[in-house]
Amino acid sequence: MNIETRKIEFVQAFLNLQSEELISQFEKLLKKAKQSEKELKPFTIEELNSRINFSLEDSKNEEVTESNELLSEIKHW
Repeated sequence: MNIETRKIEFVQAFLNLQSEELISQFEKLLKKAKQSEKELKPFTIEELNSRINFSLEDSKNEEVTESNELLSEIKHW
């Protein structure tokens, strides 16, 4: 199913909603998504290269966290 078909089906289902509460929740979700979309912007090539260089330096200096350690930490959050 392509995105245009999905949007049409979503709009049709939305138009059949009878709950004001549910419509309000969708409005809030859409507003939040639009705000997040405005705040997110892709990195420039320079920013990406800088992040890669920092990561490589961290790795070279053994300033990394092993994945199993990280997963263990996450369980205690």
